[in-house]
Amino acid sequence: MRLEGKKVAVLVADGFEDLEYWVTVMRLQEEGAEVVTVGPDTEPVSGKNALTAQADITADEVDAVELDGIVVPGGWAPDKLRRDPGILDLVRGVHERGKVIGIICHGGLVAISAGIVDGSRATGSLGIKDDLQNAGATWVDEAAFREGNLVWGRVVPDIPDFCRELVAALAAGSPGYTS
Repeated sequence: MRLEGKKVAVLVADGFEDLEYWVTVMRLQEEGAEVVTVGPDTEPVSGKNALTAQADITADEVDAVELDGIVVPGGWAPDKLRRDPGILDLVRGVHERGKVIGIICHGGLVAISAGIVDGSRATGSLGIKDDLQNAGATWVDEAAFREGNLVWGRVVPDIPDFCRELVAALAAGSPGYTS
């Protein structure tokens, strides 16, 4: 269990991509990580494909210092999450400390709004390619890769590659990591 003792937040809101959320959560738990689900509120939400999830806490109730990483699944949820100041502050706080941020599919929308993609290689759904480029990222059409403390994944079929990169990054820690 390579992630024993690690605490990772996974963001969720209505319209989350079911598999990008649930498979990632289970993979992190399988490696021993403590996973906390964070959302704008703690009401139950539905995924794009009818699975449900519920945030354990809101972004205002967690401090980036407490986390070893954060994951932003895709779906329609990132468009909602990017409008929440607490979510953006949390993502920026994790980034400023050099901790791991996993971003897949449309999750890049949150990273854009948090202002953390400028100068970075990035991937995700083709639907946000222009958004990422306009925010200063260089688009890369790869299943998954690590760029500094950012772990990028493209889309649902790439979840295994994304999870491998994410677990490896969390196990290794990030360059410049501070608590």
